[in-house]
Amino acid sequence: MATITVAEDDPKQSELIRLYLEREHHTVTVIPNGTDALAATRADPPDLLILDVMLPGTTGLDICRTLRAESDLPILMLTARSTEDDLLRGLDLGADDYVTKPYSPRELMARVRTLLRRTAPKEGPTTVGTLTIDSITHEVTVNGKRIETTPGEFRLLEVMAARPNQVFTRGQLLEHLHGYDAYITQRAIDVHVMNLRKKIEQEPRKPTKLRTVYGVGYKLTEDAP
Repeated sequence: MATITVAEDDPKQSELIRLYLEREHHTVTVIPNGTDALAATRADPPDLLILDVMLPGTTGLDICRTLRAESDLPILMLTARSTEDDLLRGLDLGADDYVTKPYSPRELMARVRTLLRRTAPKEGPTTVGTLTIDSITHEVTVNGKRIETTPGEFRLLEVMAARPNQVFTRGQLLEHLHGYDAYITQRAIDVHVMNLRKKIEQEPRKPTKLRTVYGVGYKLTEDAP
């Protein structure tokens, strides 16, 4: 059971989402505008925020940007927009997953379960070189200094740190992060990698930890020159 906030201004959509979430024994709060949703989420963070992009008041994208600067709260975005650029923009702002309208309630619930499972604490710390990933405290440190990551970024590091030096294709990483989604492309992994390099690398344009294997994908290594 989880606490879930639904920021959705369409009464029929929000009621349907609430009913399906409550069937799975989650505690649900529905908020119909962006300004109140942002204030409520900041005051009492839920386990998951389901966030519509087009909200009156503060938009979903602005809410995502603000919350991601402050916390690693899992965010599942809902949008009628289905272009690749819109999806990547949301991921770049820190959203962990996207569902495009129209969607089936069963699909949405499957994505909720997957996201809650992926962001739940698992095992203890894993260290790769100067990088440590702690799945219990959900913390990442570089040289002992904590850095802030989104849940999606954390999951990517967690997956790769479990098998250091193994090359992962973008498709493999996408499956770990988002499962199958026809709308989320492998470019989403590049967005996560780019953002992570800004946080964990001394020189993001010359990475020594999260390295590119050209024509294949990415691998996480000790700080090799």
